Amino acid sequence: MIKPQPVGHGHSCGQLACGTLGLMQPRHAYVHVPFCRHRCGYCDFTLVAGRDDLLDRYYAALQRELDRLVAPLSLDTLYLGGGTPSHLGPDGLRRLFTLLHERLRPVHNAEISVEANPLDVTPEFVTAVRECGITRVSLGAQSLDATVLAALDRDHRPDDVRRAADQLLTSGLTVSLDLMTAAPGQSLAEVEADLSAAVGLAVEHISVYCLTWEKGTAFEVRRQKGQLQQVDNAIEQAMFEAAIDRLTAAGYEHYEVSNFARPGHRCRHNEAYWDCRPWEAFGPGAARFDGRTRITNHRSTTTWINRVLAGTDCVGDVDAMSAEAAASERLVVGLRRRAGIDRVAFYAASGSDLDRLAGSAIARWIAAGLAEDDGRVLRLTRAGLLVSDSLWADVLP
Repeated sequence: MIKPQPVGHGHSCGQLACGTLGLMQPRHAYVHVPFCRHRCGYCDFTLVAGRDDLLDRYYAALQRELDRLVAPLSLDTLYLGGGTPSHLGPDGLRRLFTLLHERLRPVHNAEISVEANPLDVTPEFVTAVRECGITRVSLGAQSLDATVLAALDRDHRPDDVRRAADQLLTSGLTVSLDLMTAAPGQSLAEVEADLSAAVGLAVEHISVYCLTWEKGTAFEVRRQKGQLQQVDNAIEQAMFEAAIDRLTAAGYEHYEVSNFARPGHRCRHNEAYWDCRPWEAFGPGAARFDGRTRITNHRSTTTWINRVLAGTDCVGDVDAMSAEAAASERLVVGLRRRAGIDRVAFYAASGSDLDRLAGSAIARWIAAGLAEDDGRVLRLTRAGLLVSDSLWADVLP
């Protein structure tokens, strides 16, 4: 079954660390805000819950990390993820953007996104969002069903989602809604009801992710003890197919495995990742990319803060890829997109011939009905999308 690809946390194609980007001036930046009200049972992201005492030191460390840029960056997209950036509140958001503006300068018509918990969306928060120049809010709804929200350990209610979406849309902001499927005990009918409710909100973008059982999370511990049960794989697939059918019928373009958008409202920041363009990133657990090398900051918020403020190395992981490895990653993220991979464009961007790189794997996928190929463009079929995670081992080093 397909699984989500979290934005900016080092799960995308290629990235640098507390150093200088070398190949091309990045036009995209990610900032990680690790604070949350509480940690949901399924979450393994870099965050701290109930540690607002760290806020001042976080701002100071972020300022210090931003200072490694020799000059301000002109950005086409800026994405604030977490954690829960909206947990900073209106004044905290203003403080953050005042700090960021010294080094990160979105150009006219740039896409500026922030992730938000529905409970944090108040009239005061919306005002601050507009003042900071934010254009797009990614709303972590996960469901519009009270039972499913409780099963997912979420702290908001369905009406909180509706109220938040209405306030944001009324203010002229673009809204993206996150939905999760295969929650413990969730039925196909409940997923279908969630999809209908999401369409009814009239948001411009919807991301649909299947719950993943990550090692070390509270959910996985409870699953191992028999206290939680994973949804059957066939039901997971039916849920995903229901998302495709319901959202495309409602006028949303299925442009990436997990992402659906009204015309003109694709997430431009995510598309930069999927194009393997260089991007900058700041904060604990954040990863940046220069076209070949991925460097991820230390995942521990306190360790990242302490190291940055002490002037020592804040890097947690470095992945310096060969040309072939980088091309293979470009192949994987490219096939997650419904447009697929254009051979000419792939060669121009990577220097690798697609068929020489992965010809035998491509032939197997086509024979199994998992991919289609018109001689120029290779793309996964619906059947291929359903099992896409299992295909990548065929091409990744």
